Amino acid sequence: MITEEYRRWLEADLVDFDLKRELREISGDEEAIRERFAKSLEFGTAGLRGTLGAGTNRMNIWVVRQATQGVADWVKTQGGSQTVAISYDSRLKGWSFARDAASVLAANGIKVWIYEELMPVPALSFATRYYHCNAGIMLTASHNPAQYNGYKAYGPDGCQMTDDAAAVVYASIQKTDVLSGAKYMSFSEGVEKGLIRFVSEDCKSAFYEAVESRQVRPGLCRTAGLKLVYSPLNGTGLVPVTRVLQDIGISDITIVPEQEYPNGYFTSCPYPNPEIYAALEKGLMLARETGADLMLATDPDADRVGVAVRCPDGEYELVTGNEMGVLLLDYIASGRIEKGSMPKRPVAVKSIVSTPLADKVAEHYGVELRHTLTGFKWIGDQILQLEKAGEAERFIFGFEESYGYLAGDYVRDKDAVVASMLICEMAAYYRSVGSSLKERLEELYRDYGRYLNAVDSFEFPGLSGMDKMASIMEKLRTEPPKEFAGKAVVKVKDYEKTEETGLPRANVLIYELSDGATVIVRPSGTEPKIKAYYTTLGKDLEEAKKEREALAAAVKPYFA
Repeated sequence: MITEEYRRWLEADLVDFDLKRELREISGDEEAIRERFAKSLEFGTAGLRGTLGAGTNRMNIWVVRQATQGVADWVKTQGGSQTVAISYDSRLKGWSFARDAASVLAANGIKVWIYEELMPVPALSFATRYYHCNAGIMLTASHNPAQYNGYKAYGPDGCQMTDDAAAVVYASIQKTDVLSGAKYMSFSEGVEKGLIRFVSEDCKSAFYEAVESRQVRPGLCRTAGLKLVYSPLNGTGLVPVTRVLQDIGISDITIVPEQEYPNGYFTSCPYPNPEIYAALEKGLMLARETGADLMLATDPDADRVGVAVRCPDGEYELVTGNEMGVLLLDYIASGRIEKGSMPKRPVAVKSIVSTPLADKVAEHYGVELRHTLTGFKWIGDQILQLEKAGEAERFIFGFEESYGYLAGDYVRDKDAVVASMLICEMAAYYRSVGSSLKERLEELYRDYGRYLNAVDSFEFPGLSGMDKMASIMEKLRTEPPKEFAGKAVVKVKDYEKTEETGLPRANVLIYELSDGATVIVRPSGTEPKIKAYYTTLGKDLEEAKKEREALAAAVKPYFA
């Protein structure tokens, strides 16, 4: 079957020259053929993500067309506007994939609003809501290396597609022949028939207005004299982030030149992930040269942002996603109380793997902090529940430890545009009162305890990777560890057991230890890896670090 499918692709008119060349190059290489055709990319609530190339287990125009036919079949059962919004980032083949997705939808009689230039995830979420679409499609692989691309599907609320909807789409995909099953008309024909339209300036302006309306202290940045270095990491952030920052009064922005413009090869940051030092390295060098107060970097689809702050000694310190989430929660809550703009019964949301320090801060300000499963769609779902109750204004902030933040209900996914704006405003505020982000963070630690949060990732590549991951998780369930680093496991919380957690079923295990530390284990939803999250609490940073190192050493053998 694998060989037959390979030959069928080899004989087909694949349109994309790169695909045909790749298939010829792997002729006779059984392992290479098996890697591409032994299975298909599976469509889940995160959509599709995979290596670019030929075959059913790769990202290419044919897999995109097949997936879009599945989305189209679902949309046609939904009534409503019968409309889908589409955007794409700087990934290789991004525009081709976006254009082909639009062409399949148009052939199904579904109207399309597509950005004529690359735009980030939050802009796609916003357009989906602005045009009252049934769905949205974002062509991106987020922070993955250059050889990847992906396909995120969104529901009518601008949040990533629900499990139920994704299951229906996937069932339709499985019935659609990858090379011949999707309906298709040329992009130009779709435009001529009025089925494919480009996103209007009104929609774009409304997005920027919505972001800027989330300022806590409007006008503060105009006199702050903040000096910024910014990197869009060769992605979509350049235009929206710099426009918003300039609109609120930040004009001293130096862009990292090698990472300024879209470049799907990511030659200066092979792994464009703002969580890691290597992606921020060029920005940090430039920050030192210019004496910048802050260095910011957004990932290619601009839904996450990494930050480095200048310390009193002139060096720069990276702020973790947990630390920035806590700083933003603290700043938004205190600022809105001061300005009289805090809603009654305010709500913030964080994922279960994010720092418990946020709980302490929320409690201090009288904010209800809700816990959700990992994945920003669950934070979006909390906003939806508030919206259905006519209480969307109660939501003030949501965050995940993986550098994703959102303030406001105008979109339903992470938004590095609003996060960048609020981070800069926050830095400007602390400067205006003779403090800094670093000093405020240390104050929070002094007030609530020295929490330390860290993550280790264990990769399982290849066709057998998923099986290995499943086996490890099964063993951890059936033979749960009794202790880690000499600290007894006093409680195991298994998120497969919904009756115990009160949350939807998820493949997550939380081990609570006798000294209050926790170890959380969960497979990634988008990559072949298992993540281990550690939370330790010490009298100072050194003590917290030592415990974290001991826990990491004790956990590692379980993933060998």
